[in-house]
Formats: sequence, C-alpha cells, structure tokens
Amino acid sequence: MNKQLITALALTTSVFVSGCAMLEPRVPQADPSIPAEWPLPPVTSAGADAHPPEAGPEGLQVADIGWRDFFADPRLEELIGQALDNNRDLRIAILNVERARAQYRIQRADRLPSLGANATLERTGGDAPVQDLYTAGVGLAAFELDLFGRVRNLSQAALQQFLATEESRRAAQLTLIAEVANAWLTLAADRELLEIAEQTLRNYEEWFRLTEQRHELGAVSGLELNQARTLVETARADVARYAGQVARDENALNLLVGQPVDPALLPERFLPQVSGLGPLPAGVPAEVLLRRPDVMAAEHRLLSANANIGAARAAFFPSISLTGMVGSASTELSDLFEGGTGFWSFSPQINIPIFQGGRLRAALGVAQADRDIALADYERSIQAGFREVADALALSSTLARQRDALKDLVEASGNTLELSQARYDAGLVSYLELLDAQRTHYQAEQSLVQVQLAEQANRVTLYRVLGGGWIERAP
Repeated sequence: MNKQLITALALTTSVFVSGCAMLEPRVPQADPSIPAEWPLPPVTSAGADAHPPEAGPEGLQVADIGWRDFFADPRLEELIGQALDNNRDLRIAILNVERARAQYRIQRADRLPSLGANATLERTGGDAPVQDLYTAGVGLAAFELDLFGRVRNLSQAALQQFLATEESRRAAQLTLIAEVANAWLTLAADRELLEIAEQTLRNYEEWFRLTEQRHELGAVSGLELNQARTLVETARADVARYAGQVARDENALNLLVGQPVDPALLPERFLPQVSGLGPLPAGVPAEVLLRRPDVMAAEHRLLSANANIGAARAAFFPSISLTGMVGSASTELSDLFEGGTGFWSFSPQINIPIFQGGRLRAALGVAQADRDIALADYERSIQAGFREVADALALSSTLARQRDALKDLVEASGNTLELSQARYDAGLVSYLELLDAQRTHYQAEQSLVQVQLAEQANRVTLYRVLGGGWIERAP
C-alpha cells in the first residue's frame, strides 16, 4: 500500500514538473534593431572639459546617480522632495503598485489549500416527519492540483504585472523629477528675460525722452521720434508677455509640487549650471537602456503575457480539484460534539474538457497575440529610448556651440551699440544704424538666455532618458 502510494506521488510530481516546463513557451528574443553604440556627435572644444555622465560621483552609472547629487541648487532639491511627497499623479502610481501587489497575493493564494471551519443546519421534511441535521467541521474547498502548471503560470503572470507596475511607478517618479527641474529652469529663464526686458524698457524710455526733447528743439525728425517710440512699445509688450509667462511658470510648479510653493524656493535669475553632467563619452554600450524603468516595465509585461500562454495551454488538459471535510454531525445540537458523531468526507473531482465550442483554442490565440503585442511593445520601448538618448546627444554638442556663439554675439553687439551711440551723438551715422544696433543687442541677450535654458533642459533630459532620477542619493 505504501509502495503504491509512493509510486503514485512520484508519478504525479513528474507529470507536474514536466507539464510546467512544457506548457509555458520560451520567452521570444527581442530584436529592437538598434546600433550597439550611440551616434555620438563630434567632440568640440566647447564640451571638451565637461564631465561625462557615466563618470559621475565615484564613477557611478547615470542611473545610479541620485537626483540630490545631480542637481546643485538646494532650492530645487527641496522642491523636488516636496513634489515626491505631494504630487497626485505620483501618488496614483504608488497606489497602483499597492493594488497590483494585492492582486498578486490573491492569485498566489490559489497555489495553497484553503482551509475553513463550517457549521450548517439542514432541515428536511415532506410526507416524513421534519428532521434536523447539525454539522460542524474543518474542510478543504475545491483545491486544484496544479498538474500542468495553470495555477503557477497565472501566479507568475500576476507577479510580473506587479513588477511592471512597480517599474511604471519608478518611471513616473523619474518623469516628475525632470518636469519639476524643467519647470524651475523655465521660471528662472523667464524671470531673467523679464529682467532684461524691464532694463531694456527703462533704457528705451530714457532714450525716448531725450529724443522727444531733441524733436521739440528741431534736432531730430518725427520719423526718428516714432522709431524710438516703436522700441519703447516693443519692450513694453515684451515685459507684459514675460510677466504672464512667469505667472504661468509659477502655477505649473504649484501643480507639480502639489501645494503652493514657498517664494523663497523660487529662482530669482537664471543659473548657467544646475548639475555637473556633460556629454556622454565614447564606448558606452546601448545596453544601458535596459535599465530604464519603462523598458523594464515592458519586459515584465512580456514575461506576464508569456506565462498566460502556459495557463491557456494547461486549460486543454484535465484538472483535478479536491474537496474534503472532517467534523461531527448530529440530529441534536446539544449532541453535536458528543462521542460517536464524528465523520469525514473526501470528494475529488476531475474535469476533462471535451467540447468547448472553440473557446479554449480562441483563449490560447488571445494569449499568444497578447505575447506578440507585448514583445513588439518591448522592442518599441527600446527603440524609443535609443532615439531619446540619441536626440539628447545630438543637441548637447550643437547647443554648446550655440551658447558660445551667442555669448560672443552679446559681447560684440554690446560693443557695437556703444560705438554706434558714440557715432550717432557725434552726428556721423543715422539713427537707423543706432536703432539696428539696439535691436540686435536686445535680441542677442534674449537668444542667449533661451539657448542656455535649452542646454540645461537637454542636460536634464539626458539624465532622465539614461535612467537617472529614481534614487535620492548615490550609494
């Protein structure tokens, strides 16, 4: 008897193991078709002295550089910390993780027997006298023997969905940090532009008053007076426009942070540097994309869909469920736990699918299609990540050259303005030449701030697309 029992158990175990290994297919190999190395822009003198991102604090990878180590301004760090605590979108992402964790626990519980106490009263009657039957006991309810791995595959699919949700939360945190940083930089740049516009307006108004006095004396024509007035009104319109942009930037920060921002944490002027990240060095493989949270989430969704195929295949095979109970029964409630009332029941049930109208085959087709969709989404995530990094790398060099050129342009246009002013006062050039010098210098100052903002925003983008920003401090 014992030998037969051992043989049956061994056979069941072998069927279980072989079934699990056979029914779930291998995960298909992703083929995103991207180069092995980044399309790095040519190294220029503008970025030759910058620190490479892969050689951050203590030689860490970008993904391991904490955002407090990346951003240099303590006010920005404080705002990011508040946003991580209060932002509603991130809070929803965190709650989705908790929900996915609970769903996984529910699915995992199906792999273990469910025991429960039960007490019933059964009253029967008819032509015969009414009779009562009291029962109480502990029972096992419909526990499925996982011979072909269906329950295990469903549990594995739920686990991978939970892990995908966790990676999505990390991606949401990374995006939030980048959005707060970019909103803070945009506010700083708009305040800088507002300051430039206000200073220019004051200069133009002073010049307009002088021109108006000279016009009254007949020293200048009405055309020159109206040209001076055109400069004043243009600058005044710019002041109003930048003031509105500053107000919008502050509202955007309030929304991202999730509460009104302390004015002491807002930037007064634009800072030329918020971090020490520089151009990416040569030799960094494209495989660093696999550490991005969105790519890892797509990978977990692929694994989940693949596990569902195993569950769909297992549905073609017989399933065995066990139901049993041990307790006592009596026709009198007072005698329920007396001697001689004990009983037990054991009800194994086997379900063999014979005709399902094509339901099982269709379910398998759906699972396979879901796996193929998840594979395509995984490859697309890698391709999109590669493009984002390649775009940021392409801009890193060109923006640095633009910044250097515009710095020289501001200096040259300032010198030109001073010389034109002196020559105009000496009567050597027309007012049109002075007007052109004033406009050129004003536009050069605006363009320099805008390019500096684009360069810093691109630097934050490069930090984000390389997977940085989900830890607070570098280990």
